[in-house]
Amino acid sequence: MRQLLNTLFVLTEDSYLSLEGENVVINREKTQIGRFPLHTLEAILCFSYPGASPALMGACWERGVDLAFFSPRGKFLARVTGKTKGNVLLRQQQYRAADDPFASCHYAKGFLLGKVYNARWVLERATRDHPQRVPVEKLKALSGQLAATLPQLEEAMSLEALRGLEGAAAQQYFGGFDSLILQQRDAFAFAGRSRRPPLDPINALLSFAYTLLARDCAAALEGVGLDPYVGFLHRPRPGRVSLALDLMEELRAVYADRFVITCVNQKTLTERHCHRQENGAVLLTDEGRRAFLKAWQQRKQQTIQHPFLGEKIPWGLVPYVQALLLARTLRGDMERYPPFFWK
Repeated sequence: MRQLLNTLFVLTEDSYLSLEGENVVINREKTQIGRFPLHTLEAILCFSYPGASPALMGACWERGVDLAFFSPRGKFLARVTGKTKGNVLLRQQQYRAADDPFASCHYAKGFLLGKVYNARWVLERATRDHPQRVPVEKLKALSGQLAATLPQLEEAMSLEALRGLEGAAAQQYFGGFDSLILQQRDAFAFAGRSRRPPLDPINALLSFAYTLLARDCAAALEGVGLDPYVGFLHRPRPGRVSLALDLMEELRAVYADRFVITCVNQKTLTERHCHRQENGAVLLTDEGRRAFLKAWQQRKQQTIQHPFLGEKIPWGLVPYVQALLLARTLRGDMERYPPFFWK
């Protein structure tokens, strides 16, 4: 259990939540393991299978406390809404912002500042951790180019300008990506990003990681009452979780890319975990997906100090915290959305 931003995260997968007086009580195997005053909470995000009592669900609705349920792996299941009420004002504000080019640019700018900043520090971290094994001068030069992009993003006044800067920055970042692969270089050589379909093993791993990250971001947005299909940088399109794609931009390099690099360098995944189809597409085998998912869940349990909150949280909660911060910004509780700046 963890309380952040007046939000209670229930992470123990066999916990059951109930109401006792004015308190939320968390029980595990009929033993109380936690108690929190309901009036101090704005939201409860529950990652357990047993769920919550009807009394607690009713009390949350009456008091305006968001109660959302997820599987222990982070899949969104349901949210208590009761009668027509809940987060309609929040979603209205989201839709207004998405329809406003200036507001959309404002939010998109935050996501891309986080993305470029984090991409830069992934390269910098490699020069610090492995100075004898990576081309330091090349990575430092690319890092400098990414650093120079940050003030340009701040000054951009349109989504088109932001997309142009983001595209150039992505090309610079991926220009140094192959240098981060220190093991299995023959099998996992990286010549450039390919997708739909991925044409080599490293791109197959990146695509799978981005799929999982997008799912986690969509679940986080659902949990705080935002519509994951209405984005700012990624414009709405039928069937596309545009806001989830927005939110994941700042997390790609530090959450997904570094995870893939670790899996390759530690040989958690090898060439035998990938299969090349007749059309040239490279996909993970069933065994490869199982190994990938197991390592992904383990990574989500590792802790990190959140740069804005200053508190240690599991990596797996980062999308949920960022979704909360985005919701607060849209509601006007915060002046500007704080991107996840990793270092």
